[in-house]
Amino acid sequence: MLKSTGIVRKIDELGRFVLPMEMRKMMGIEIKDPMEVYFDSETQSIILKQYKPGCVFCGSVDGTKLFKGHYVCKECVKGAKENINMQA
Repeated sequence: MLKSTGIVRKIDELGRFVLPMEMRKMMGIEIKDPMEVYFDSETQSIILKQYKPGCVFCGSVDGTKLFKGHYVCKECVKGAKENINMQA
């Protein structure tokens, strides 16, 4: 649900704006945290979300670990192990 904060920010000459510190604290956003930017053409809205990499196989963001440059969740690792054991 969208909630108006009453905060208005101007865009600088490079297209940047400052996300208020209160909002960053409330959302747990730290300096250098990656953010995803979405655009909803229907409502002409820009949405920012904290980037959480998903599993390369199923897309889950829970319990992922980086393996050879790709994020993989525990369930897919378990499934891969079972599949390998069945083929051996």
